[in-house]
Amino acid sequence: WQRGPQLVGERSEMKRDVRILLLGEPKVGKTSLIMSLVGEEFPELVPLRAEEITIPADVTPEKVPTHIVDYSGANVVKYVYGFRSYVSASAIPIILVGNKSDLRSGSSMESILPIMNQFSEIETCVECSAKNLKNISELFYYAQKAVLHPTAPLYDPEDKQLKRQCVRALSRVFSISDQDNDHILSDAELNCFQKLCFGNPLAPQALEDVKTVVWKNTSDGVQDNGLTLNGFLFLNTLFIQRGRHETTWTILRKFGYDDTLELTDDYLYPPLRVSVGCTTELNHRGHQFLQKLFDKYDEDKDSALSPAELKNLFSILPYMPWGPEVYSNVPLSDDNYISQHGYFCQWMLSAYLDVHRCLEHLGYLGYPILMERESQTSAITVTREKALDLEKRQTQRTVFLCKVIGPRGTGKTDFLQAFLQRSTERNERDPGPPTIYAINTVSVANQEKYLIEVDVETEFLKAADAACDVACLMYDVSDPDSFNYCASIYKQHYMDSGIPCVVVGSKADLIEVKQHHGMSPSEFCYKHRLPSPLRFSMLLTHTHTHIYSKLTWAAMYPYKHCLLTLKICRCKIKMSLLGWMHVTKVTRNAEHLNGSDMSSTSFWLRVTLGATIAAMLGFALYRACSRHK
Repeated sequence: WQRGPQLVGERSEMKRDVRILLLGEPKVGKTSLIMSLVGEEFPELVPLRAEEITIPADVTPEKVPTHIVDYSGANVVKYVYGFRSYVSASAIPIILVGNKSDLRSGSSMESILPIMNQFSEIETCVECSAKNLKNISELFYYAQKAVLHPTAPLYDPEDKQLKRQCVRALSRVFSISDQDNDHILSDAELNCFQKLCFGNPLAPQALEDVKTVVWKNTSDGVQDNGLTLNGFLFLNTLFIQRGRHETTWTILRKFGYDDTLELTDDYLYPPLRVSVGCTTELNHRGHQFLQKLFDKYDEDKDSALSPAELKNLFSILPYMPWGPEVYSNVPLSDDNYISQHGYFCQWMLSAYLDVHRCLEHLGYLGYPILMERESQTSAITVTREKALDLEKRQTQRTVFLCKVIGPRGTGKTDFLQAFLQRSTERNERDPGPPTIYAINTVSVANQEKYLIEVDVETEFLKAADAACDVACLMYDVSDPDSFNYCASIYKQHYMDSGIPCVVVGSKADLIEVKQHHGMSPSEFCYKHRLPSPLRFSMLLTHTHTHIYSKLTWAAMYPYKHCLLTLKICRCKIKMSLLGWMHVTKVTRNAEHLNGSDMSSTSFWLRVTLGATIAAMLGFALYRACSRHK
């Protein structure tokens, strides 16, 4: 046995194939084993060394291509001892093969057990005979199985228990499968789990037999006629001890794990193409999954997640994905918990700002498993390019980005918190950690849309930093130097960008002072064809909804925003024309009184006024059209 051939298996993760290397001293029957497997009979003439052979996937039990390599050389035992350090480092499984069993009666398995206990790399031992074709196919099947379903990552034969990494992975599997979060797998949940992993539900009697085995061998494996986590772990331990490693591996791979019991990159980070000008949002499938998740962990059914409930929800992740800033990003319940509405707002914010991180979180939480989808990308909608939306003059997007721009001290933080419907008293009582984001829903034209507001204080480094769906230019009505900043930002980044802008004067409850800018905010808006400035105060709550609706409307309909500003221009030009008509009427009256002396003067006055009005109208139309192309 000690000098018999050894099979060392290696699997390529990329090609998903198995390579089996036969090691052993000369004359132990390595080449005969290969020839007997291929020819299905013992060869009369055995070459010194067999060429590498490949067994096609369709004729192997595991449906994986298998390559068998014969090794011949002197002093093999010494080589094998030196080989152990490589095998240990690379976690390659070993099978001990006792060939020529036809030359002796009885079994030598008892003498091999100490060797197996000494070397944990040895998966199993097989007695065979190349001459009698005994256990030849089984030998290579076990070799293939040792590669595809290795014992080493799962089980410690010395301690006779699952390894820590395996317990962690199976605990996540249990948590995802426990759909009502009662810490017990009911018959319905077990059948759902069985069908998910193996394609068919268990028969009622088989289900009872499983629970009976667990109940007889554990003190707490069965509770309320369901399987506990300890019972689930015991069941997998039993599978491994009985040589059914493939059962546990089928479960683990279904839930995204690789041979090192880590979730694969393909599972956590499925490819998702997002072109320039497109955004990412959670769709109805993502919303459906997250609703089930919320209901599962909202244990007191108060439509909010307490810190403990939120921690439990994310307990199967290796880290807490939502930091303390989430309490400043979204609407909260009266107890300052994450409300159901705030919960969906935060997921929408995550999908919009960092969709690949969002996909990772959905993967950890089991979205593709529970929703029976190929990957969690099915929870995400990639919107069409914004330029196409403008061309079509319509959009299907539900999430819009607003940058709130103004100098420090303007009141932008209050503006964001008011968007989350928080009063000054509440902010002073529970200020929460600082954040630059706030997200909430706004109703526009009987549609619920998400608006993300971003607090921007510093000068933009490049034009791309100014990109958004709508810009909110905020100044302090009580600070005479405040508007200069907004005017500068507008001229530098937004005047010819096509991005709608809304000017907001904050601290409207204070006395308004004259701005040191060359013109007043109203005059500035009139000159640049912007809507008149809006007024905001944290103390005047009746103004809040109107402002956020205006911002969302401008983001949804930038072309209508352009038409609105043109309409305002036309109204003001109309007023000028009415004034001109009044002047003309006065001039005609003067002509009537003074005769022909006034005719020449009135003519040139009318020409001058007409030319001025025509120039104003033409220039306004030109600027508006060129700006929104």
